[in-house]
Amino acid sequence: MTTATEQHFGIDLARLERWMDAQGIAAGPISDVVRLAGGTQNILLCFRRGTETFVVRRGPENLRDESNRIITREARLLAALEGTNVPHPAFIAGSDGPEALGASFYLTAFVPGFNATLDPPPRLRTDAGFRHRLGLELVGGLARLAALDPLEMGLADFGRLEGFLERQTGRWTKQLDSYDAFANWTGRDELPGLTDIRQWLDRNLPPRMQPGIIHGDYHLGNVIFDADGRLAAIADWEMATLGDPLLDLGRLLSTWPDENGDTPLSLRVEPADGFPRRSELIAEYVRLTGRDLTHLRWFEILSCFKLGIILEGTYARSCAGLVDSQTGDRLHRSAIALLQRALGWIADDTSRTRQG
Repeated sequence: MTTATEQHFGIDLARLERWMDAQGIAAGPISDVVRLAGGTQNILLCFRRGTETFVVRRGPENLRDESNRIITREARLLAALEGTNVPHPAFIAGSDGPEALGASFYLTAFVPGFNATLDPPPRLRTDAGFRHRLGLELVGGLARLAALDPLEMGLADFGRLEGFLERQTGRWTKQLDSYDAFANWTGRDELPGLTDIRQWLDRNLPPRMQPGIIHGDYHLGNVIFDADGRLAAIADWEMATLGDPLLDLGRLLSTWPDENGDTPLSLRVEPADGFPRRSELIAEYVRLTGRDLTHLRWFEILSCFKLGIILEGTYARSCAGLVDSQTGDRLHRSAIALLQRALGWIADDTSRTRQG
């Protein structure tokens, strides 16, 4: 049993107890503290107090410039999701300053269930029908999120909708350029087709967008399922903003196996058979949302471009000795594979256009 006399992964449990006392949240000593896996940056601890189980989330021990702002935004969004049909960890309370724990943080209820990529139940490995359900549940969660009106939820200023699509290539190119600050990073020369992908995205910009809330990093490892395979909660909202919800579908599909089973990134679940095919995921999204997906390929290619650049950031930090080299090398290979997938889709699109 871990007690509140200990400092746990940068969180002073005694101070957390005093803060909870001031908020009137449960009573007694904090115990049974476990660090939850899933993220590489933020600290996520599960613990018991009295008869209840909680999760506290804050930025990393060595805070980055944006750490507190990101945590505060997450807390605001989770609070706004209360009363909606989007599965999420129930927000309890939070602090947007350093007074209580030295950093912004928030508290949620614990969501029982499993992460398919971290703690898969035996049924996930033995039941293809169960795996199929998980895939459809993923799309169902996206459809529910896409149906929300951020204006009605008091989130009009949660992101800048005007020019959202037009800003994307420049925003992520600027992110890539920022890696030049890391010593010994030479990865740019190994990333294929950056200019070609950006130019294709700019030339083929969808003529309009449907505004909504986007999660920003929606995939199998960022959700929790219950024992029956139903979606219990969408987690890790740190990249959430306002934009076109099709970017979330594009993110999911950018790493989903092609119809022939090829994929640039592993689903991290074995076996993979039984999961819905891409075409089935797309059809389910259309059934649930009624959206026109004429320009879906644009969102898939943008997602490859964006995710590849994000993953390359870890490699750049590893070159500077800030992240272990094995993780950096693995994500660098994934970034290359994602860009190659985008280039393949662009080639297919160009070929169809010529034939048409």
